[in-house]
Amino acid sequence: MSDLVILESPSKAKTVQKYLGNKYKVVACVGHIRDLPKSKLGVDTENDFAPVYENKKDKAALIKELKGYVKKSDTVYLATDPDREGEAISWHLAAVLGLDGSQPIRVTFSEITKSGVKVGMENPRSLDNDLINAQQARRILDRIVGYKLSPFLWKKVRRGLSAGRVQSVVVKLIVDREKEIKAFVAKEYWGIDGKVTAQSSKKPFPIKLAEIDGKKAELNNKEETDKVLKYLEDKEFKVDSIKRSTRKKQPAPPFTTSTLQQEANRRLGFNSRRTMKTAQELYEGIELEEQGAVGLITYMRTDSLRISDEAKTAAADLIKATYGQEYLPEKPRTYKTKNNAQDAHEAIRPSTIDLTPQKVKSSLTSDQYKLYKLIWERFIASQMANAQLNTMAVTIMAGNCAFKANGYTVKFDGFTKLYTETSDSEEEGGGALPKLTEGETLNLEEIAGNQHFTQPPPRYNEASLIKAMEENGIGRPSTYAVTISTILDRHYVEFDQKQLKPTPLGDTITDVLKDHFTNIVDVKFTAKMEDDLDKIEEGKEEWVEVLRDFYSDFSKTLDQAEKDMDGKRVKVPDEPTDQVCELCGKPMVIKIGPYGKFLGCSGFPDCKNTKRIVSETGGLCPKCGGKMLAKKSKKGKPFFGCENYKDCNYMTWDTPIPDVCPKCGKTLFKKSGKNGKIYCANEECDYERGLEEKG
Repeated sequence: MSDLVILESPSKAKTVQKYLGNKYKVVACVGHIRDLPKSKLGVDTENDFAPVYENKKDKAALIKELKGYVKKSDTVYLATDPDREGEAISWHLAAVLGLDGSQPIRVTFSEITKSGVKVGMENPRSLDNDLINAQQARRILDRIVGYKLSPFLWKKVRRGLSAGRVQSVVVKLIVDREKEIKAFVAKEYWGIDGKVTAQSSKKPFPIKLAEIDGKKAELNNKEETDKVLKYLEDKEFKVDSIKRSTRKKQPAPPFTTSTLQQEANRRLGFNSRRTMKTAQELYEGIELEEQGAVGLITYMRTDSLRISDEAKTAAADLIKATYGQEYLPEKPRTYKTKNNAQDAHEAIRPSTIDLTPQKVKSSLTSDQYKLYKLIWERFIASQMANAQLNTMAVTIMAGNCAFKANGYTVKFDGFTKLYTETSDSEEEGGGALPKLTEGETLNLEEIAGNQHFTQPPPRYNEASLIKAMEENGIGRPSTYAVTISTILDRHYVEFDQKQLKPTPLGDTITDVLKDHFTNIVDVKFTAKMEDDLDKIEEGKEEWVEVLRDFYSDFSKTLDQAEKDMDGKRVKVPDEPTDQVCELCGKPMVIKIGPYGKFLGCSGFPDCKNTKRIVSETGGLCPKCGGKMLAKKSKKGKPFFGCENYKDCNYMTWDTPIPDVCPKCGKTLFKKSGKNGKIYCANEECDYERGLEEKG
């Protein structure tokens, strides 16, 4: 039989099989085939934290099949993902299948292309014990915290709760931000803004009061502002100084896992889970017309900004051919990776530069196309020349009051011809100012005082939370999406207009952990644990020693917390509503159960009335005309159903949209995915259009 290659994903196996040909048999193990047991701790804390691994029951048939392949093969290669988790999966495979990990059986692919697979297969190595131990240490740490701390919360707060080493700190970030917002006291301040025209142009441009008597203008109320406005009534506005300069603007570096999740959230509205799922698909391979399966991007779990010389050369050739020599920098750009970053992989970039988004669009789903376009454009722009701006800063005097005006024009668009990061702010003052000369008198067209109030810090959205996690060293790029999904699924936090806020349950758990398990919710402690795991990976720390240091303090803290809360139980406050129970007349409150939030009577246990929480979509049922409601299945999957569900059984996974059908006037629905469309669900109407088309 041919040589055997085992990796995780069936879709990646299909792509790799195409490149390797019939000499190899490529199969997928679909993730871990063994793990710590679900029913017990599975870690011997008294014997150097020896883990007890069990074959996963749902993988029994697959393990038997893999063993059969191994027996028939001359050589077996383990080609799981090129990171800690992938190394651990290969280690478990070797253990279960009877392979010798000290032999060169491990191969990795940084990109799923013909050249990437060829390079990987030509450089087999033994299993990396440091990577394996780092993953083992993380898994055991998380197991100890989860299995020791969760029962404590069951006894002291509510059954079914869980705590996690990383998730608890992230919830605390959100809880602390909410407390800052509630404690914030807004302060009033005023500004004076005007518009003036120059002799050379009738088009007014804006000016802003900056200084009074050479000091920063600070106006605290309307009276102070009116006094300055009164003073300015008979004053001439003259150009005092003009400062002209040229400013260079550099492109953003190519994406890391963190910045990809942030930008996809800001620009595309993708949550982190959606971004990583789509990026995984692009990495593993897409069926392209006339080419077959091709991996479109490099490995998407990375915090490195390194780019290969081959990729830089290919990008330069494309830029020169598409935009011209002037859009190339004097020398290829190199970006410095952060000191604490792992440099095992390149930054996220297109695997084949010549595969432009437009060339592959017909083979991609809507999500795949949007994300690939984002990655491709960001990478190409990162290798382009600087943009150059002609800036103009003007000081205008009116008596002892100094006003400022700023403007700019684009001298050379450079990389901005292709891509500008969404967080890039516009230059203050906007576009060009008219031709001005020092000493010139300007015509005042309008001036007014404007009241402002200081603003509290904003709630986190997914992008800003990921940025905070990265800056504070909480978790690692591969864990951001999972962590955010976990705290949402467990109802510790929730979205409020795309911003994250804690639920009463999240508040309660955070307060309990903060009072009794300070280290578990301490940002610096969690960051240190991540550093220790990195040191294990680098071979600088022994994984058992790291676990021993952690567990020594943790076990003492847990014992003390049990004593401190002996006989005590913390109640999670219910959220009040304006709805009244139709059975007993008492107020209904929002409660959280295994399947999420629901309405329950505040008179429980005397009154056990409950209701689902539903929200109207604005659409109408195509069968009976009732309101379409947003609902969730028992597994938490969103769907849409008619309010008259007892008499009308209409339901759909597709989303009702505000537009109405131009043919029959009924509600339109949006179907997502590769064959996505906008369509009318009325059985007597055949209207439909593509997602990109306008109605």
